[in-house]
Amino acid sequence: MPKHSLAALRGSIPPLVTPFAGGAVDYERYAALVNFQIEQGSHGILVNGTTAEPSTLTLEERNRLVTVAMETAAGRVPVVAATGSQSLAESRVLTEHALALDVDALLIVTPYYIRPPQRGLVAYYLELAAGHDVPWMIYHIPGRTAVGVTLDTLKAVKDRSPHFVGIKHAVNDLGFVSECLHEFGHEFRIFVGLEELSFPMMAVGACGLMNAVGNLRPRVLAEMCEAVFAADLATGQRLHEQLLEINKAVFFDTNPIPMKYMMKKLGLLTDNEHRLPMMSATPELATKLDGVLARAGL
Repeated sequence: MPKHSLAALRGSIPPLVTPFAGGAVDYERYAALVNFQIEQGSHGILVNGTTAEPSTLTLEERNRLVTVAMETAAGRVPVVAATGSQSLAESRVLTEHALALDVDALLIVTPYYIRPPQRGLVAYYLELAAGHDVPWMIYHIPGRTAVGVTLDTLKAVKDRSPHFVGIKHAVNDLGFVSECLHEFGHEFRIFVGLEELSFPMMAVGACGLMNAVGNLRPRVLAEMCEAVFAADLATGQRLHEQLLEINKAVFFDTNPIPMKYMMKKLGLLTDNEHRLPMMSATPELATKLDGVLARAGL
């Protein structure tokens, strides 16, 4: 399967939801979502991001989603596999499967729940980066994992792992973006992980988006990225404002509860099913989201 150059790793790379049907993963529907993303102009696909509810999936299910994404994308766009877990052993199994399929890049979340020291993070990442040269990124989302990475930690990793190429930054901290770009240069890839910061973070140098709302409005996000690439900040700002209410709606409840409800309303999902402890949207939330979709002209 054709590999994409590192230069292709930019733009809107939405983290796809995991469709469920009667408690099982609906792989056929997942393949349809991959095709939808490509048809709508997304620059890539992210498999098993937070929006995929990966901690409710088995290792086999996570690995099969990567397989389906790779087979369906068939080299048309880069595929990024999120292969992190709270356990080094599990992360290794997920990473090895993704590497065997020749994914374009890996995204590895800071290990959640454990709250390791920074030196533990450095050792953990270097362990997972050893023995291959596939570009990989750190998924920085301390709001979910209870641990952040420092600039010194990123420097320690970068010094010893040349194929460490960037981060997905899901933190309300634009200053950290500028610090990273100053330290590592503008080839260092920073993907926006918070919808409300999509345009602002790209304006200070982020290379793209990995946003849940891309499940719903892929083309607008891709167009916003293209506008920033073309230095057309006025268009980028206008598109960002157009998405404002939908961006906020993503967090009316725990992601991806609102997203899956809105996808069902738009016919992208047959059902907005989740696995416990996640639950589907309440009737009150559904009414609120219906209003958002109506005002957005959807």
